[in-house]
Amino acid sequence: MGQGEGRKEVCPGNEEGEMTMRNAVLYARVSSREQEQEGYSIQAQQRLLRAYAEKQGFAIVREFVDVETAKATGRKAFGEMLTHLRRLKGEHIVLVEKTDRLYRNFEDQVTLEKLNPEIHFVKTGNILSKNAKAQTKFMHGIEMVSAKYYSDNLREEVMKGMLEKARQGIYPGRAPFGYRNNRATREIDVHPVHSEIVRDIFRLYAAGNMPLTVLRKTIREQYGKTLSRAYLHTILKNRVYVGLFVWGGVEYRGKHEPLISIELFDAVQAALQGHHRGKYGKVDIAFRGMLTCAHDGCSLTGERKKEQYVYYRCTGYRGKCALPRFREEQIAERMGAVLQDISIPEAIVAQIMETLQGEQARIQAAEAQQKQRLQKSLDDLRRRQDQAYTDKLDGRITEGFWQRKQQEWQREELELEAALATAQQPRMAQKLLDAQRILELAQRAHSLYLTRKPAEQADLLRKVLLNCSIDGASITPTYRKPFDMIFNRAKRKEWSGREDLNLRPPGPELWKEQL
Repeated sequence: MGQGEGRKEVCPGNEEGEMTMRNAVLYARVSSREQEQEGYSIQAQQRLLRAYAEKQGFAIVREFVDVETAKATGRKAFGEMLTHLRRLKGEHIVLVEKTDRLYRNFEDQVTLEKLNPEIHFVKTGNILSKNAKAQTKFMHGIEMVSAKYYSDNLREEVMKGMLEKARQGIYPGRAPFGYRNNRATREIDVHPVHSEIVRDIFRLYAAGNMPLTVLRKTIREQYGKTLSRAYLHTILKNRVYVGLFVWGGVEYRGKHEPLISIELFDAVQAALQGHHRGKYGKVDIAFRGMLTCAHDGCSLTGERKKEQYVYYRCTGYRGKCALPRFREEQIAERMGAVLQDISIPEAIVAQIMETLQGEQARIQAAEAQQKQRLQKSLDDLRRRQDQAYTDKLDGRITEGFWQRKQQEWQREELELEAALATAQQPRMAQKLLDAQRILELAQRAHSLYLTRKPAEQADLLRKVLLNCSIDGASITPTYRKPFDMIFNRAKRKEWSGREDLNLRPPGPELWKEQL
C-alpha cells in the first residue's frame, strides 16, 4: 500500500536566485510477500531512489509501495500514484528502480504515458519523457517488451511445471481446506485439525437431514470455525477429498491421502441433488412437513391460534379443499396409532438377532475371500501400469495412448483401493448393531411416543416415516426402510405365534438387503 513520507518541499525561486528543488514521487515494488520477506528488498529500492533524489536535488513528496505482480493491471499503490499525478499541476517526476519494477503490461504503460511524467529509471540511468530522444524511447520500448516477454515466459514455465506436478499426482497450487502445503516436498499433507472438520462435514450432510445453514452452525459450535454456505457447498462438491483433482480440464489421481470414501462422496452428491426443503417460519409446528392431504395431494400446514392452540389444515394450493382442520392433539393421537402397526413381539426380536448372529461367521469368511480377490486385482493392475510406463519410455506406446490409459487405470485403482478399504472394515458387526437398534425401536416406538412432547414425538416419527396421507377419518403412512418390511410382516401376522403359521423369523438375507 502506498505510504506518503512527507519531505519538506522547497518553494521555487526566490529573490536571491537560489536553485529550485523539483518535487518527485517514488515507486517501489516486489512481486510477492515471499520476495519481500526473502530480501528482494523494498527498503533497498527506497534507499537507492532516495539517494538518487538527494543527488539530483529532488524533493520526494510521496512514496508508493506495491507487493504485487506487475504483469496485470489493478495494483493498489500504482493506482494511487496515478490518481496523485492526475491532481498535480505542472511537471510530474517519477523515480523507479527499473522498467519491470514499474510495469510489465502495455495497458499500465499507456495509462502512465498519457500523464506525460518524467520517469527516471535509476538503475539503468535512463530518463523517459515526452521530449526524450527517439533512441531513448526505442530502448525503453525494447526493455518493456523484454519485461513482458519475461513475465509471459515465466507464466508458461510455471504452468508447465504445475501441469507436470499434476501428471505426477501432486496437487498444484494452494491446498484445499482440510490439507496444507508442504514446502519441503511441494505436496499437500493432511491438516491435523481441518481434516476432521471436512470428514464431519461430509458425514453430517450425507445423513440427508441437515441443510447447509444448520451444518454451518453445527461446525461453528463444535470447532469454532466459521465457513460460509457457499464454501461448504464447494467443499461438498470437491473430489479432491476422495483422492482426485482436476487440472487443465483433466482429472488426475493424487498422491495425497483421501479424507473420505467414494461411497460417502456419492451419498453427499445424492443428498445435494435431492435437498430441496421448504422454508418455514420461526413458529414451532411439530408435525409440519410430515402430512399431505388425501383429497388433493397438497401439504398440510400448521398455524398457532391465540398463542396457545395449533391447528393443521390443507394449504389449498389446488383450490378449495374439503379436508377439515385438526387440532395438534388429534394429529398426535392419530400418528401415534401408526407406530402400533410396526410393533414386534420381544420373542421374535430375539429369534431374528440369533439368526443374524448365526450368519456372521459365514459372511466374515466370504469377506475374507473378497479381500483376497480385490488385493490380487489391485496388484495385477499396478503391474500393468508399471509395464505400460516402461513401454512408454522405450517408445513402444505413444504419449496419447499412455495418458488415456493412465486416467482409466487411476480411476480403477482408486475404486479397488476404496473397495479394499471398505472390505477391511468390520461391517457385519455394525449391521448387527444397526439391526438390533431398528428392531428395538420398532418394539418400543409406541410406548416411547406416549411419553414425549409433540416436538419429540415428531422427531421419533421422522425416524420411522417418510410421510403420511390424511383424510377426515384415517391416516395412511409411508414407512422408511426397513420399517415398511416390518409393517408388512406385522400386517400379515407372520409372527403371531399361532402353530399353523411359519414362526421362523425373516431370513438374514432380507435384513441385509434392507439395512
